[in-house]
Amino acid sequence: MEPIQSKAAQGRVADAPSGHWVYRILPRWLWPYAQLARWDRPIGWQLLLWPCWWSAALAASAYSRPTDPLLSLLPTPLYLLLFLIGAIAMRGAGCTYNDLVDQDIDNQVERTRSRPLPAGKVTRRQAWAFLVIQALIGLAVLLQFNSFAILLGICSLAIVAIYPFMKRYTNWPQLVLGLAFSWGALMGWAVEFGDLDGPPVMLYIGSILWVIGYDTIYAHQDKEDDAIVGVRSTARLFGDNTKTWLVGLYGGALV
Repeated sequence: MEPIQSKAAQGRVADAPSGHWVYRILPRWLWPYAQLARWDRPIGWQLLLWPCWWSAALAASAYSRPTDPLLSLLPTPLYLLLFLIGAIAMRGAGCTYNDLVDQDIDNQVERTRSRPLPAGKVTRRQAWAFLVIQALIGLAVLLQFNSFAILLGICSLAIVAIYPFMKRYTNWPQLVLGLAFSWGALMGWAVEFGDLDGPPVMLYIGSILWVIGYDTIYAHQDKEDDAIVGVRSTARLFGDNTKTWLVGLYGGALV
C-alpha cells in the first residue's frame, strides 16, 4: 500500500485510489476541487444513488398487473438520469460542506489531514464558491420534478446541514447520515406519484439501517484518532460487538 505521506506529496488525498481518472485527466489545479467533491472516490455518490433508483423501480411497478408489458414496469429513463446527476452533484456539495465544518478535526486525523482545506490547497472562500456551484446543479435537477418532490427534496437539506455536527454530540452520527443518504428512497416514489405511501417509507427505513451498517465499518479505520480528538461514532460505540450489530442492522434492512 502506498504511504499516506507519499500520496500527500503527490497532491492526492491519503485514501484516494491510485491511477484514478481525476489524476490522469484533470489539470492539477482542479485536483483540490475534485477532492472536495470526492470525484476520486465515486462509491459515495453511488451509495447515494442506489436508494433513488430502488425507489424509482418500486414506483414503476407499484400498481402493475400481470398482463402489463415488461417495458411499462421499468423506471422512466429520464428520472434515472436526473437522479444520477443529482447524486453526483449533491454528494459533492455535501462532502464540501462537511469538509468546511470539519476542517479543524480533519487536521488532527492522519487519514484526513491531506484533504484540500486542512492541507491549504484551497481557501474556505473557494470551497464555499464550489459548494454553491454544486448545489445549483442539484437545484436545477430538483426543479425538473413535481412540486411535492421539490418540497421533499428541500426538506432533506435540514438533515444535511446538521449531520457534520452530530459526531460532536452523539454516538449515532451514522443514524443521521442514514436519514440523509437514504432520502432518495422517498424521492423516487414522490417523483412518480407526487405523494408518499407505505412502500417507500419501509424502503427508507431499510435503507437507513443499511447506511448505518456500512458507515460503521468505514468509521472503524479512524476510531483511534477519533477517540483522541473526541469524535463520536457507532464504530466506537459498538466496539468489539460490531459484528453482532451489523448482523442486526443488515438483517433489519433485508426485512
